[in-house]
Amino acid sequence: MRKIIVCTFMTMDGVLQAPGGPEEDTSGGFKWGGWMASYTDDLTDKKLGQIMSGPFDLLLGRRTYEIFAAYWPYQNSDHPIASLFNRIRKYVVASTPVNLSWENSAQITGDTVSELKKLKTQDGPDLLVHGSSVLIQTLLANNLIDELHIWTFPITLGEGRKLFQHGTQAAQWKVTDTVIATTGAIIVSYVPNGDVKLGSFISGDPSEAEIARREKFAKESY
Repeated sequence: MRKIIVCTFMTMDGVLQAPGGPEEDTSGGFKWGGWMASYTDDLTDKKLGQIMSGPFDLLLGRRTYEIFAAYWPYQNSDHPIASLFNRIRKYVVASTPVNLSWENSAQITGDTVSELKKLKTQDGPDLLVHGSSVLIQTLLANNLIDELHIWTFPITLGEGRKLFQHGTQAAQWKVTDTVIATTGAIIVSYVPNGDVKLGSFISGDPSEAEIARREKFAKESY
């Protein structure tokens, strides 16, 4: 069984849009592109290198695929990431036609969830997801993520596409590794850990005031 491994960079308020440069993704009028550039160090690079040290194929959403396809094929062939990304298999999930001129690229269409489940059962290396905010929502909603690696950077933006959107599937995650970079970035690795377990810190019977409060809150929206 192939694993789906998600690597994503986000701000403290959950934004993952355009971490790499000002013109990476300006959709929605986003003006904060490149917010990650001053927060990387040897530790952040080392962690990414560890995750990418084994064999993998890329699994990308349409936007991230087009960003990568317009960049990596045009870098020097001796660039280690460019050489790797240009060589391996790329799967792009998209509902509309995509230019697949980037070598070794294939498009996933139709019933996305069914196709991804089928892809996981096939022989081959693990599937590595970068960026791809829309695709990640599908993966989260259908419990298809086997490993989740989140780089959280000490910055808030207040706008932009977010990793965890309203309606994200409720789930527990187990922390398997943490790294704190010299820049303040925190890298946490997770694996799924079942359903959310609920409990309470309240002991004894509720007061009449507490009962009234509960009834009031139940009628309110947020």
